[in-house]
Amino acid sequence: MYAANVLGIIYSNVYDDHLNELTTVRTMGSVPFAGRYRLIDFVLSGMVNSGITKVGISTKANYQSLMDHLGSGQAWDLSRKRDGMTILPPFNLSDSGVYESRLEALQGMMGYISKSGKDYVVLADCNAVCNISYADLLDFHQESGADITVAYKRGIAPKLKNIMTFDIEGNDIKKVTVDQHGDEACDYALNIIVMSRVLLQRIISAAAGSGSIRESFEKEAIAKNVDKLKIKGYKVDTYAKTIDSLQSYYDISMQLLSGEFRDLFTKENPVFTKVRDDMPAIYGICSKASDSLVADGCIIKGTVENSVLSRGVQIAEGAVVKNSIIMQDCFIGAGASINCAILDKDVVIKPNRELSGAETYPLYIGKGTTV
Repeated sequence: MYAANVLGIIYSNVYDDHLNELTTVRTMGSVPFAGRYRLIDFVLSGMVNSGITKVGISTKANYQSLMDHLGSGQAWDLSRKRDGMTILPPFNLSDSGVYESRLEALQGMMGYISKSGKDYVVLADCNAVCNISYADLLDFHQESGADITVAYKRGIAPKLKNIMTFDIEGNDIKKVTVDQHGDEACDYALNIIVMSRVLLQRIISAAAGSGSIRESFEKEAIAKNVDKLKIKGYKVDTYAKTIDSLQSYYDISMQLLSGEFRDLFTKENPVFTKVRDDMPAIYGICSKASDSLVADGCIIKGTVENSVLSRGVQIAEGAVVKNSIIMQDCFIGAGASINCAILDKDVVIKPNRELSGAETYPLYIGKGTTV
């Protein structure tokens, strides 16, 4: 499929309430990840790498951080006269205010979708950490003759509201179950969906006409149409993890340190992000760092083990950081000890403080806090 004939729609806020600690001051899309990225970078880079040149970012609340990160879209080559990136405001029709569902959000951007001039639409969320080939997904959709194609993964379904699980024969989705959670392996949606623009418009119009515009998109658009439309499943066999809680955010970040990210960062499909021109990381004479991701701009004089450090983090002499996620511009004082913790941006830990969570219950320290 000619990817330039495809419109990308990215939801930046859908699962904010599953990660309340980190989304109080930002959207899910702008949550920091892997030291130098934001969650939206993965889906946005995947679309760009596949040739999708027109992308709309759906927003709802706390999106100042997202706007600051995305800017004009230049980092993703989306600052252009034709097509490019558009941040879509969180308002629906003039008399209804902020939207309450995916369908209602889509209804509010119908003008943008209609005027896009694209024949196909890809809908995607920000909480799936993956780097799939959207070009392969689009080719599969066209070659299979599907009305709707949903990317899915085999494993334990994340504990998300409106999560879809499937009964699949070959590539045909025979049954869709919404909001069924369990501890057994199943085929669950990554919430990356492809369909024609005309079909999407028809689904939205039907929901608006029947009064179900505030209902679940998964139920109204997918589950109700499983016997009426040809709905196909596209299995993702490469690295793909879904964030559904602070615990899963911590676990997935720690998994990256074990080398499981080989399919996430590749030369063929690079992950782009906002560039912050900074000096390389500096390591003091007595410093020790092992099994960690350390971003540029860090100054390490103490000990860092099995941790993720974002740009501009400072670890003073004698401080020890283990099994932790330290976000941008944090300062860890001399002699302090941090273990199994998530420190948001601009946190200051005074000298000789001891903070510890557990691998199954990481300690979270909010943005700008001094301890």
